[in-house]
Amino acid sequence: MYKQILVPIDVNDVHSYEKALPTAAKLVETFEAKLHVMSVLPDFGMPMVGHYFPRGFRAKATAAIGEEMEKILDRHLPRGMALDKGVVQGTIYREILRIAQDLPADLIVMGSHRPALSDYLLGPNAARVVRHAHCSVMVVRGTV
Repeated sequence: MYKQILVPIDVNDVHSYEKALPTAAKLVETFEAKLHVMSVLPDFGMPMVGHYFPRGFRAKATAAIGEEMEKILDRHLPRGMALDKGVVQGTIYREILRIAQDLPADLIVMGSHRPALSDYLLGPNAARVVRHAHCSVMVVRGTV
């Protein structure tokens, strides 16, 4: 049923991966699918804002996210599970949708925090992905 499963994670938010990664791993095993894990380094917004960061900041930040992603994957996925992983830069929901389209993904498994009243059921990135994705999206709630 599923052949390409995408899991976007935020390495700084445990709710984005603590339940989503094990859930995706079970689906990968069940359907003999390929797992793709990604993280997004948010862009700076206006180009002039980028001038306030030190030279090489993006490369260092991307490397740091990649290192933290490795630690998270080691803790939350079965040993030896084959997967593709990467860090991209841009607007979070747009990059998730772009990668899902490029794969093409059959399923996006996203973690989401418990909503605050202002979130109206889903966080803003999860809600946008759910509304605009070309494939199915499974939102897995984190604890607390």
